[in-house]
Amino acid sequence: MRHIEPHKARRARLLAAMNGGVAVVPTAPERLRNRDTDYLYRFDSYFYYLTGFPEPEAVLVLTAGAQPRSILFCREKNPERELWDGFRYGVEAAREAFGVDEAHPFAALDEKMPTLLANQPTLFFAPGMDPAWDARVMGWLNQVRAQARAGVVAPSDIRDVRSILDEMRLVKDEHEVATMRRAAAVTAGAHVRAMQAARPGMMEYEIEAELLHEFRRHGSQFPAYWPIVASGPNACVLHYRENDRRMQEGDLLLIDAGCEIDGYAADVTRTFPVSGRFSGPQRDVYEIVLAAQAAAAAEVKPGARWMAPHEAAVAVIAQGLVDLGLCAGTRDAVIESGDYKRFYMHRTGHWLGLDVHDAGDYKEAGEWRPLAPGMTLTVEPGCYIRPGEGVPERFWNIGVRIEDDALVTATGYELITAAAPKRVDDIEALMRDAR
Repeated sequence: MRHIEPHKARRARLLAAMNGGVAVVPTAPERLRNRDTDYLYRFDSYFYYLTGFPEPEAVLVLTAGAQPRSILFCREKNPERELWDGFRYGVEAAREAFGVDEAHPFAALDEKMPTLLANQPTLFFAPGMDPAWDARVMGWLNQVRAQARAGVVAPSDIRDVRSILDEMRLVKDEHEVATMRRAAAVTAGAHVRAMQAARPGMMEYEIEAELLHEFRRHGSQFPAYWPIVASGPNACVLHYRENDRRMQEGDLLLIDAGCEIDGYAADVTRTFPVSGRFSGPQRDVYEIVLAAQAAAAAEVKPGARWMAPHEAAVAVIAQGLVDLGLCAGTRDAVIESGDYKRFYMHRTGHWLGLDVHDAGDYKEAGEWRPLAPGMTLTVEPGCYIRPGEGVPERFWNIGVRIEDDALVTATGYELITAAAPKRVDDIEALMRDAR
């Protein structure tokens, strides 16, 4: 069922924020993968946020002022192309189905845009996002400027529409939260399936296949990003992608995987022993990361600054590294010197939504942004111990990351991906029962 009201409300908010002028928001182009084969199409997130329209070759134009209008340019119906490539809404059906005021053929865009831009004070666009669109927009503006002797004025101000949309996208509405909950539930189920399936001797890509199967069979259109299925030493490679190692008895398996549903991403990481039981050193490191995640999540609440969860996680991990003998000195000294970064080198989270690393600034006026209800972010501390001088062999190649998706609520937070087990006893019990 299509929900057009949230998209209409977002367009109205953008129009109000523009306070005059014209906004142009194109969707993403189709991309060639090889020869005559395209990548699976995925719309532009800004465009989809405002329209819900899933087809390529489309542009949204908003004109603010006394009589604001939303105008969609899209592909016309074409029975021959639809025979080869599938259904198209066409102009009239798209206007009605997506609740815009007007719709025109995409082929008419260059003809109509100079008129729409004439005598407007401001153009809202995303300069620098795509050189082809930059050139196209400049062509329209030059056509308007060419009419100067007839008294026609081109927009004198070009503003980045993303500065408004990024702020809007930071706080999710009810429809977005509901969609993200669906993606979170499917993703959690996929991680459970992976834990149940994993065995020594399997290839990492076999577990990758289990994840993708679970995503797709529950209606996910895409993985939100390509799954990381990293066993043994690969768990210490943050963006490992090959997924082609044979898993060994005694390995930890780090899986960072999330699905996308109707454009919205989940992003979850779980780490567990391929054999079904943590060794002593593996459990020691794992419990430190788990405690760090709990400390970080406790700082996710309205009014807390963006960095508060990270600082809480760092404090726990630094103390844990001192306790394990991996860092020397006091916790505070290890934090001040940055010595902990040998084993924990990334931030504890990022915004999440239509993009895995979603839109929105992390600072306002030079200060870390305060969290607010409706924001969604990941909470993902980790610890990655490579072989090296001064590192006891029992810790070599232990890589642990634990990641959940958090929704800021009126009173604190909710981990919407918590259905994926992460307590040691729960993981071991799940894997034991599956054998």
